[in-house]
Amino acid sequence: MKYKLEHACIRVMDLDKSVDFYKKALSLEEVKRLDYPDYKFTLVYLSDENKNFEIEITHNYDTEKPYEIGNGFSHFALTVSDLEGSREFHKNMGIETTDLKGLPGEKPKYYFITDPDGYKIEIIRS
Repeated sequence: MKYKLEHACIRVMDLDKSVDFYKKALSLEEVKRLDYPDYKFTLVYLSDENKNFEIEITHNYDTEKPYEIGNGFSHFALTVSDLEGSREFHKNMGIETTDLKGLPGEKPKYYFITDPDGYKIEIIRS
């Protein structure tokens, strides 16, 4: 039996702010939007140019306080060829950005940013 990764879902407080973040900060594009006003939620699917995997952003209309991300979820990861340029781009956007990091004994090859709802995103040198 073969499986293919399809999507990961995150819940957000402000749909427009989150979609804007993922489009501008990570160059993802909206590939599908499903509105369910009778059920009070909207789903937005974002993907990279290869469209091999999607992030599903769920916005529940009546949520009053931010979601608790918990300690089980860690992060999403994306790759980029110009790691230093990408980090500078994110810092200039005002996004919470860590220093460049590497595993013990390795040169720095990744950093993390944080989206508007507190989800961590790892950016790795490709």
